[in-house]
Amino acid sequence: MTLLNKTAVELQSLLHNRELTVKELTEESLARIAKLDESVQAFLSTNESEALAQAQALDQQPLEGRGPLFGLPIGLKDNIVTKGITTTAASKMLANFVPVYDATVVEKLREAGMVIVGKLNMDEFAMGSTTETSAFKKTYNPWNLDHVPGGSSGGSAAAVAAGEVPFALGSDTGGSVRQPAAFCGVVGMKPTYGRVSRFGLIAYASSLDQVGTITQNVEDNAMLLQAIAGLDPKDSMTSPQEVPDYKAALTGDVKGLKIGVPKEYLGEGVSEEVKKAVQEALQKFESLGAEWEEISLPHLHYAAEAYYVIATSEATSNLARFDGIRYGYSAEGVHDLEELYARSRAEGFGREVKKRILFGTYALGAEHHKDVFVKAQKVRALIAQDFAQAFEKYDVIIGPSSATTAYKIGETNKDPLALYANDVLTVPVNLAGVPAISVPCGFADGLPVGLQIIGKHFDEATLYRVAHAFEQATDFHTQTPAIREGK
Repeated sequence: MTLLNKTAVELQSLLHNRELTVKELTEESLARIAKLDESVQAFLSTNESEALAQAQALDQQPLEGRGPLFGLPIGLKDNIVTKGITTTAASKMLANFVPVYDATVVEKLREAGMVIVGKLNMDEFAMGSTTETSAFKKTYNPWNLDHVPGGSSGGSAAAVAAGEVPFALGSDTGGSVRQPAAFCGVVGMKPTYGRVSRFGLIAYASSLDQVGTITQNVEDNAMLLQAIAGLDPKDSMTSPQEVPDYKAALTGDVKGLKIGVPKEYLGEGVSEEVKKAVQEALQKFESLGAEWEEISLPHLHYAAEAYYVIATSEATSNLARFDGIRYGYSAEGVHDLEELYARSRAEGFGREVKKRILFGTYALGAEHHKDVFVKAQKVRALIAQDFAQAFEKYDVIIGPSSATTAYKIGETNKDPLALYANDVLTVPVNLAGVPAISVPCGFADGLPVGLQIIGKHFDEATLYRVAHAFEQATDFHTQTPAIREGK
């Protein structure tokens, strides 16, 4: 069995007892990437020489004072800025961008002693749900290479599922951590907006984006979020609320827990296999002493439309900085400034990104701003109100993470109803700014199904407690794709 199938606690024990060195663990991760990534295509780049040098330096540090993530390898979604390492956001626009500073989350990972082994593929500028819009490559689902890993953090989820790294960071604007986690059978947490700094995260939609954590199990996820969460003076939207001990919340006790299950989450477009897996999960919670009731979040039907207006409008503003002058791709052979702008953006951005910029420009136009953008913001407020009212009675809200299992490569748009249902499941969480976690809850045709657990603002501790209780009562998290075992 590969070392990378072990939990963080198990690996830390081996490191502490000198049965394993950080360098050996880093070498194993890099060897796994070299062996498997030709098939999975999760990584855009590896950081081999720097990672091994960092590992060697970490091995010289005394055992005393080492934290729970010390010496463990991690991969980063390629929209998280890393000093001295090319950061592309999977776009031709940033193909040669080498940052001169670290994102706050990267600084915190380095402080925790984690080893960054590489940058992970994604949908270009996080715009997509399959990792097929990347300018450089497609990533494949480790459970079945004919299927997508989800997106936009598909590289992050695929790398963890394949056992190339035990930890990865992604970003979630409308489900981009939870949906790929569901498709790849791993654990993905989208924290409360403001729980984790966005400084150094290449922006898609600033009021929706949030760095998220992807791991093999709930305990590892709790420890990773603990390491990166907290107030950051470089990001005015981060919360001063104290970060609790998430690992201490993993008690396994959910007796008396009140669960709300929105009827909108099990409606038209959600596959029967996914509905069955969620129903069985709810029965498992009943057996553990929790109670659940069907509820309604009436404004969820408007969530997808509101999300795309707000997200694309913010994207239009955020991506205006890529003009071919200051940094990023710059067209050659131009004759004037207007041609430089036009050709740099036309050649540097992919089709999906240009489509969203155009729609956002329309929504922000003087003729449409009031009827489109302002109305979308009003819908957002109503959705947040729906969640707030539900949480007056219920501790958590539960439903599927995705309406179906992973699509086949190239078949994303074959079922518009399922795509709409997927948006209804994930984007309301971002619009409301609440936290949500996806955990494996079953399989359909050999592909994983994800259970989404949604909580109150800044109550990630309860989500971890509930997710961990479910994980410990089931064995879905112990099942791994054949490629991970070298079959």
